[in-house]
Amino acid sequence: MAAFPTKALKRDDTRLIIHFDYDCFYAAVFEKEDPKLRYLPLAVQQKQIIVTCNYEARRQGLHKLQRVTEARKTCPNAIIMLGEDLTRFRNASKENYDFLKRFAWSGRAERLGFDEVFIDVTDMVDYNLEMLNSHTLQSSFFHLSRNDPTLGFAFDCSNIAGDVVPENQTVTDTAMGQATSSLYIRLLLGSHLAQHLRYQLEEHQGYSSTVGISTSKLISKLVGNVNKPKGQTTLLPPYTSSDHGESNITLFLDEHDIGKIPGIGFKTAQKIRGHVLAHPAAIDHGLVYGGTEENVKVRDVRLFPSMGVEVLEKLLGGSGSPKDIAIRVWSLINGIDTSEVGRAREVPQQISIEDSYIRLDAMAEVERELKLLSRSLLSRMRIDLSCVEEHEDMLGERRGTERATNGNRSSRQWLAYPKTLRLTTRPRPARNPDGTRSRTFNRISRSCDMPPLVLNLSSSIEDQSEVLVRETLIPLFHKLHPEKSGWDLSLMNLCAASISLTAASSKDGAGRDISKMLKLQQRVLKDWKVEEPNAEELDAPPVSIYPANFGEGAVEAVENKPLVATKDTFLVADSQDEATSETYENDNIWESDDEVPGLGYTCTKCGLAVPDFAITAHERFHDLPD
Repeated sequence: MAAFPTKALKRDDTRLIIHFDYDCFYAAVFEKEDPKLRYLPLAVQQKQIIVTCNYEARRQGLHKLQRVTEARKTCPNAIIMLGEDLTRFRNASKENYDFLKRFAWSGRAERLGFDEVFIDVTDMVDYNLEMLNSHTLQSSFFHLSRNDPTLGFAFDCSNIAGDVVPENQTVTDTAMGQATSSLYIRLLLGSHLAQHLRYQLEEHQGYSSTVGISTSKLISKLVGNVNKPKGQTTLLPPYTSSDHGESNITLFLDEHDIGKIPGIGFKTAQKIRGHVLAHPAAIDHGLVYGGTEENVKVRDVRLFPSMGVEVLEKLLGGSGSPKDIAIRVWSLINGIDTSEVGRAREVPQQISIEDSYIRLDAMAEVERELKLLSRSLLSRMRIDLSCVEEHEDMLGERRGTERATNGNRSSRQWLAYPKTLRLTTRPRPARNPDGTRSRTFNRISRSCDMPPLVLNLSSSIEDQSEVLVRETLIPLFHKLHPEKSGWDLSLMNLCAASISLTAASSKDGAGRDISKMLKLQQRVLKDWKVEEPNAEELDAPPVSIYPANFGEGAVEAVENKPLVATKDTFLVADSQDEATSETYENDNIWESDDEVPGLGYTCTKCGLAVPDFAITAHERFHDLPD
């Protein structure tokens, strides 16, 4: 079988994308609060795991994803801060993002987790390319505004800023044609802009960062990892192969393990490794979160006999797989990523709160955890989806003289509201005969309409949480986990999804009472609503999807991290500096763990990939009697 020709894959090197990765972000947040911590070994703990540590701690032997008990033995003088309350990290991340997105003329600034940001600066670089004077390169001026010619900074355009890959390549080596020369100048301009933004971020916000510069999200992210911390790296042209030699993108990617390529998740990487090695790649069970003991580099995959789209389709395709998974993976292997940087959003499209557990197999514990998660979710909804609006007191206006007393009053109104509530769990698999557990990221979900009670801003979050758990979440949980079968969970997630803007979010909108509107909608549609039958109402008894010994035996201290790069998660796992238990949806997540972009749920009964809007209908289909 002939391999799919690489030349048929279309590149887009007309863009200029900068990737920012804040250095040891969680630790840096604590250091900003207390500057004395910068010179001490500092680590941040979530559950019993070190999720990040500063470079002083790393010099003394600590590392990310280390158990706390092991970290204390390795570095007894380390300061370990508890980082399970994400408020400070979330706020710092938003402030940094708001600072950086001002430099995106196109509005394309995308957050990836709390500590990473992509910025598409193509238009700004192209504008400065037109303004460049080739006779005075050493005394050039970079314009940060089209309207104000004095806003910008001076720079030396005769040299690229920061480090480059390949290191031994000189400027003259890139002069292989007009296209390559033009790309080099644009990358050079982008490097000076990245350096300026990096310095400004540290000066004004107090956070250092590592930066990558290239023409795609894939390469800018990977090349930024070359020089950490507080460094920046640009991948030099040529970006396409020619008679002069191999593409620098190909040479750069070839040295990476296949599992380190963003967009190729653990399961996909394992299938590819198994095909190349001709046997299943061994798992390193000694690691906290597992991992492979046998590495397969991109070069090994790209040059494997007959490797191409057709082979990958047979290897990765099947029920529930997207039809384009093979071409997508083959493109990434060849360094081609045409995904766009997402535009800045005023509000998230969904908000998700989750937590992981050592053992969760009792209903009383589930109810307690659901109350904690729901309170956190309701709090985030009020912070992220509503605002304080000033408006005239109509009562004071009617009473004339009383208006001077009452004046204007403020109230909180929804800018956007979620239509869907989704409960997701991750069952812990049964133990293998040798006592180990299989690595799994499989989640199961149930969705329903968002109850109108949560949109009442006058009632307390505690009261709303009690009702929400009792009347909505417990019934959803029982549909996911019939008690007869037993269960043990390693994760639970609550998600407010399908968020829509209200009239109050527009400048001239008067706003509407969304709570009343949804209550009216429920009354009107009550007689027409299709109810989901309970398991007891079906002719056949409920069938357990778990083994009979589910939940038996001792449980490891920590396993199966909740950071899965699915559509449900804003943060992605293995390449992140930080771990978190709170997730946001991003429309343009391109790094995923075998999940289809836009298909946020894989049915556990039939294997079909289902888009978010069809989850409820698909679940009802399976609940219908035969």
